[in-house]
Amino acid sequence: MITSRIGVAIVAPAGYTPDQAAVARGIARLESQGCLVHNYYKPDAVYQRFGGTDESRLSQLYDAAVDPDIQVVMAVRGGYGLTRLLPRIDFRHLANSGKLFVGYSDITALQMGLYAKTGALSFAGPLLAGDFGAEQPCDFTLAQFWDCLAGPTHRIVEQAFDNPCVDVSGTIWGGNLAMLTSLLGTEWFPRIDDGILFVEDIAEHPYRVERMLLQLLHAGVLERQQALVLGDFSGYKLGALDNGYDFDAMLAHLRATLAIPVLTGLSFGHVPRRVTIPFGAQARLKSTETGFALTLSDYPTLRCA
Repeated sequence: MITSRIGVAIVAPAGYTPDQAAVARGIARLESQGCLVHNYYKPDAVYQRFGGTDESRLSQLYDAAVDPDIQVVMAVRGGYGLTRLLPRIDFRHLANSGKLFVGYSDITALQMGLYAKTGALSFAGPLLAGDFGAEQPCDFTLAQFWDCLAGPTHRIVEQAFDNPCVDVSGTIWGGNLAMLTSLLGTEWFPRIDDGILFVEDIAEHPYRVERMLLQLLHAGVLERQQALVLGDFSGYKLGALDNGYDFDAMLAHLRATLAIPVLTGLSFGHVPRRVTIPFGAQARLKSTETGFALTLSDYPTLRCA
């Protein structure tokens, strides 16, 4: 694990966190690992459900981008808010900064826009409050993060059963399914051919997951991919009217409908145990009946001072 003298900026480009103790714990934990933390998130500047006004949240990103002591820019949390900023973000400015932008959930919008506009890579990884600031942080999640950023390659091995056997390579990309779908047809949705798409979501009923994936299918996105990899889709409730339609039924329909392999079991989503994935890296996905491995390469890494 390489953390010594790594500069980490904390920003709130989306939602705010009501748990200031989590922010303090997260900063303390980063500092205990030898990181230099610059906190641009100001809880007294919270606006409505956001980590500040649109202007102040944009300023947090820009201030972190020009800070010479910073290598990693980490969101305090996801939530909602980046969609409002997309037309105003100078993605070239962020890409030219060379910073490693990290987060997941709503931060997917930033990662999508950054890649679509500049081809710059970012990291689907931990958030400050929920991960580094958790009362009992998941060691696996934090270790995955630092191991990935240390590079030069990163390997994810998952035990998962009943997946199709595949051996494909391509650009890995994705994130929160609802956020991906909301950007379809916009200038912030990158065209990625022969990619490996990973998705997750929280509290979305299986029929909504199916509907969003079918929207990606009908828009021609899925047919251009080598594989679709599903992360965690927990937090939903089935109802009496579902009549046997559950996640497994939805998955069976997807596999019968899509022309590409659909794999499950990726440890990514709104759960404590989570891998880190460099958005836009090159990946090889190899699976058997009992599990799969993702080997990731060609992405920016940390350089110790």
